[in-house]
Amino acid sequence: MQLPYPPRDTQALFARTLAQWRSDPPQDLLLFAYGSLIWRPDFEFSECRPARVLGHHRALRMRSRVNRGSPEEPGLVLALLSGGSCRGLVYRVPAAQGESVLTTLWAREMPTGVYEPRWLNCETPQGPLRALAFTLSRRSPNWTGEIDDAQLLHIFAHARGRYGTTLDYLLRTVQGLRDHGIRDAELERQWHLAARHGLCLPLTTHDQR
Repeated sequence: MQLPYPPRDTQALFARTLAQWRSDPPQDLLLFAYGSLIWRPDFEFSECRPARVLGHHRALRMRSRVNRGSPEEPGLVLALLSGGSCRGLVYRVPAAQGESVLTTLWAREMPTGVYEPRWLNCETPQGPLRALAFTLSRRSPNWTGEIDDAQLLHIFAHARGRYGTTLDYLLRTVQGLRDHGIRDAELERQWHLAARHGLCLPLTTHDQR
């Protein structure tokens, strides 16, 4: 039986995360990006590295009733779920700007406390790093569980929120990942699915940077 998901105190979570980062000052703030932060970080950073996290994977399995959908037609956004691995980016934010960036990022990612902020071990070409990532618990009411292709197509065709459609979010993420040499087979399959049903242009092959 699934246990009830407790209500989240977002300010307490923020204070805890801030304290964890400050536990060994002075240090830069490291953030792991796996979705929209790759193509729209909205903050200045001093370094960006390709990175891989073991034990979590990226999936379009979180309901969005505001940003990419509505209460009537819920959309989807990406979540970092336990299991598998995930390639993304690690951003380095100088320590002097860390609290300001974290505050702004919290307002964007955690207004209702949906995510579970975690410090994850990241493999990078220059060595291991520990970075903050926004993960999702399968106990969360915003986790969708498995979604079949018919449901995906309905969402792609109808879900729209304050930042645009779920489908545009998917396309921008696939393009952003490819721009950094990252291929996500499931997200690209979903693009092909939408294109076959006339919802978007086909995904084309291009040189990776």
